[in-house]
Amino acid sequence: MQVNASRMPVLFVPHGGGPMPLLNDANHKELRAFLTSVTAPIETPKAIVLITAHWEESVVTLSSSPKPGILYDYYGFPPEAYQLTYPASGEPELAAQIANMLADKGIAARLDSERAFDHGTFVPLKLMYPEANIPVVQMSLVHSLDPETHIAIGEALAPLRDQGVLIVGSGMSFHNMRAFFSSDPTVQSRSAEFDYWLTQTLTASVNTAEAKTALIHWQAATEARFSHPREEHLLPLHVCFGAGHSDSSQALRNFNGILLNTLISGYIWQ
Repeated sequence: MQVNASRMPVLFVPHGGGPMPLLNDANHKELRAFLTSVTAPIETPKAIVLITAHWEESVVTLSSSPKPGILYDYYGFPPEAYQLTYPASGEPELAAQIANMLADKGIAARLDSERAFDHGTFVPLKLMYPEANIPVVQMSLVHSLDPETHIAIGEALAPLRDQGVLIVGSGMSFHNMRAFFSSDPTVQSRSAEFDYWLTQTLTASVNTAEAKTALIHWQAATEARFSHPREEHLLPLHVCFGAGHSDSSQALRNFNGILLNTLISGYIWQ
C-alpha cells in the first residue's frame, strides 16, 4: 500500500550492531530484510534528514558538506567493514534551512561542514537506498539527552514532510550491550516488556498528549533502564515522534524481530 504521496512519512529504524547488517551476519538477517524493504512503499524523497544515535553535540548540529565522507566509528571488525562506501551527496542549503527552522523555535543549531556519515547513517541507508542518489543531511543529538528537547526538535522538523523530505531516526529500540551478549535466560522477556510499553505508547495511546508525556518520562516504563542503560539509541525515536505525531496520527510498528536474543522494533508515522 502506498503511503500518502502529498506528505512524507517519518521512520524510526533500528540500525543493528556496527556494520554487521552489511556483512551478512546471521543474527541480523531479519533486520537486514526489513531495512532492504522498508522504503518500497514510500515515494522517492527529494532529500533525507537522518538523526543518528552516534553523534552528540552541545547543540543540534547538521552536516553541511556537499560531499560527506565516511566515518568508520567502530573497531574489531573484518577488513571489508572498513571499505564500505555510501557516496550520497550532502545538501548544504537544506542543512541551513533546518538550522533556521530550529532557531525560529528557540532551539540552538549549527552547521558542521567537516562531519562525515557515521555508521548510524550509512549502514541503514546503504540497505534502504543502495543507489545513494538521494541527498542526505545528518543530524546530531543534543548531549543533554533530554527527551522533551528531542521531541521539540522533531516538532520543528515536521514541515519538511510537506517538502518531500524523509525524516529518519536511526537508533535501537533496545540497546544494552551486556544483554546482547549475555547468557541470562531472562534477557528476551525483559526486552519484550519494554518493547510492549514502547509499542503501546506509540500506537495505542488515547491521544498525542498522553503519548508525549509517556515518552518524556520513559524511564518510568517497565525495564526501561535495562533496555537503555544510556538513552542515546532511543532518542532518535523521540525526534521521530515529534516530527510524526498529530492529534489524528499514531505510529504503526512496521518491524518487530529478534536481534541477539532481544526484541527490537521499527516504527512509521504516515
